[in-house]
Amino acid sequence: MKNSGNLDFFRNFPLFEVLSDQEMNQLLELVELRTVSKFDDIFKVGEASSFVCFLVKGIVKIGSLSDDGREVIKYVLHPMAMFGELSLVGESNRKDFAVAMNEDVQYYALKTSDFQRLIATNQQLCVSLMNYIGTRLREVETRLEDLVFKDARARIIDFIKESAEKRGRKVGFEMLFKHCLTQQDIANITGTSRQTVTSVLNELKRSDLIYFNRRSILIRDMAKLA
Repeated sequence: MKNSGNLDFFRNFPLFEVLSDQEMNQLLELVELRTVSKFDDIFKVGEASSFVCFLVKGIVKIGSLSDDGREVIKYVLHPMAMFGELSLVGESNRKDFAVAMNEDVQYYALKTSDFQRLIATNQQLCVSLMNYIGTRLREVETRLEDLVFKDARARIIDFIKESAEKRGRKVGFEMLFKHCLTQQDIANITGTSRQTVTSVLNELKRSDLIYFNRRSILIRDMAKLA
């Protein structure tokens, strides 16, 4: 499925801005458009890390399982995100899972070996990739620091504010962001329990700092949410 849609997608993908026309055409010959149904696996823990993904449509959660079987969500990704990239830096088997959330997902898959050949011939692409992976690692480090230095309430509030800043929209003086996360998902992201998430959300609602339902959170005043 090599068409203008592919070209538009990858031309707008920041990582590939450095590719020449010839390299872009080469990339388009290598990628494969795939679709998975909502709640289905894109890849599982332990599978061979044989391809990298570029999200076109839908929402994907990336995470791992603790020793006692609890789910830990590391990222919730929206279109124009790359995932599965650790295969490019030595991961032979997946340490994480990738699952479609509440709707069907479309993504391009690129074999790790093909991507590595592209990197080997384009130093700028290599630098862009390292910057991308470095940003991801810094995000993980920040979350680990938050687990150590911040209490559960602060982590949940930080999650709400960061989500609104990234994907929210202003409604007058308020900020609204829509999501597809359950309260258990929010707990798995923030390293808390579902009961704690419920308690904190209800407390913030009683204080008139937020309003929420199953699919959205409205922040009354970002500055006061603390």
